[in-house]
Amino acid sequence: MAVLRLIFNIAWFVLGGFVMGLAWWLAGILCFISIIGIPFGRACFVIGEMTFWPFGQEQINRRHLTGRDDLGTGALGMVGNIIWFLLFGIWLAIGHLAHALACFVTIIGIPFGIQHLKLALLSLTPIGQTVVAKA
Repeated sequence: MAVLRLIFNIAWFVLGGFVMGLAWWLAGILCFISIIGIPFGRACFVIGEMTFWPFGQEQINRRHLTGRDDLGTGALGMVGNIIWFLLFGIWLAIGHLAHALACFVTIIGIPFGIQHLKLALLSLTPIGQTVVAKA
């Protein structure tokens, strides 16, 4: 199973993961310009790393993982997600959707397209989410 995951991650990296990972990191760098954006930027780098090697990882709501609310899973997290959506989320989602459509052209690319769709959903509301390894 680990060998198959490695093969999928390498193929993913070559077929769009590298470009979208860089897009996430660029958004993170732009977020670090202001002090208020630092938590957004940190999240961008974590999700960007997941975008480089997504197979074997998944995103999960921190409330479900820890069993309690925190700053990102409450009302401030919702406000943060709205701001994120307007500034960066829509553009990252469009990038993932474009890559997903390109992947869906071939049968071999379908798993990669599905992964891009998952990342497109994550790019819309990343605040309050965390990345964990799949069991």
